[in-house]
Amino acid sequence: MWYQWLAVAALAVCIGSALFHFIRLIRLGKPRDYSKSTGSENAGIKYSFTAAMSPKHKESAYLHLPTYTAGMIYHLATFLAIAVFLVYLTGLLPEGNYRWLVFAALLAGSVSGIAILIKRFVVAKLRKLSNPDDYISNLLVDVFQLTGAIAMISDSAAPAFYVAASLLLFYFPLGKLKHAVYFFAARYHLGVFFGRRGVWPSKPY
Repeated sequence: MWYQWLAVAALAVCIGSALFHFIRLIRLGKPRDYSKSTGSENAGIKYSFTAAMSPKHKESAYLHLPTYTAGMIYHLATFLAIAVFLVYLTGLLPEGNYRWLVFAALLAGSVSGIAILIKRFVVAKLRKLSNPDDYISNLLVDVFQLTGAIAMISDSAAPAFYVAASLLLFYFPLGKLKHAVYFFAARYHLGVFFGRRGVWPSKPY
């Protein structure tokens, strides 16, 4: 069907873009640091991807735990929606009551995303820091998750799910959704920088 071919084309564009940015990051390499090392880069990298991401170590998280929780649900549901989309492309989606569990998880994710979007509109500080890309990216993911949820309990919603996935994948190279690639590089470089200086892992006082 046309919407399936559209989704395949969008997936190819998205993967191509992700590979371009990943290869670019690899070619740029690690910045050369001439300062004297007082710590361990490897320990810093490990800490960056583990304990440093804990809410108790992030002021923006522990001061806003409901939003942090909603964000976690939102991202986990996004990974689940992507998995559902890839299974849909194979045409081998199995039947069973598990569909209702996936429906509930994707619905929870879309509700969390919509709540975050509303907060961005309502809170003046967030609204001033936001740009159109913030709203577009959030909305595309919300629709992707919501149509995926509906498609799990109604096959008639499959075309809408494919179209929503296509829009999201085509937009990937254009906006902040690229952080799916840059997130790992950013955490790596943070670990190298603060690990080398002995700041990470943080020590209890």
